[in-house]
Amino acid sequence: MKLITVSGPPSSGKTSVIVKTIESINELKQKVGVVKFDCLSTFDNLTYKKKGIEVRVGISGGLCPDHFFVTNVEECITWGINQGFDILISESAGLCNRCSPHIKEVLAVCVIDNLSGINTPQKIGPMLRYADIVVVTKGEIVSQAEREVFTFKIKQVNPKAVIIHINGITGQGSSELAKLIINAFDVERLESKSLRFTMPSALCSYCLGETKIGTDFQLGNVKKMEL
Repeated sequence: MKLITVSGPPSSGKTSVIVKTIESINELKQKVGVVKFDCLSTFDNLTYKKKGIEVRVGISGGLCPDHFFVTNVEECITWGINQGFDILISESAGLCNRCSPHIKEVLAVCVIDNLSGINTPQKIGPMLRYADIVVVTKGEIVSQAEREVFTFKIKQVNPKAVIIHINGITGQGSSELAKLIINAFDVERLESKSLRFTMPSALCSYCLGETKIGTDFQLGNVKKMEL
């Protein structure tokens, strides 16, 4: 079975890209499932179900969704294998630009949209910098010049990535992504594999439930600004 990690900022079009890509994959007689990770709630599973796509949802609650992903992804692999999937796609929560949900030797996709701002690629961390494929959405809304500048900014951050432009409404471009996914490496277990980059590191009093503000209540890994 192939595992694909899909990340990206909120509202960048991850679910639409995945749905359109699965439609292209299904034409090649491949069985695909999805695991959707989110923070407090999600309705994306309803979108998948309407399209007849098997999906499971993981809600992290008060935990960092990336940490929640890492501690559950191995069980997701087992579920996918038991379901007989050829491909299992993991969709991250898209909570922050520091997220790092990519795994070594597992095909990594980052979805980013043209409307997010010309300098957005430089504001996004490991989930863009360490992706194998960067999918750009909403290109039909901006000019050709804006698309080219945005693509250049992505290449500055991740010069090795394959950049694909996909229309989340029509699905144009999704067949190219589908072909790359089908050619990805198979994964049977993740126990000996590693993340491509470290997770956001913090263990402070607020991580453990503190709500009061003030230096006396700030314990653990605390970083202060220079003012």
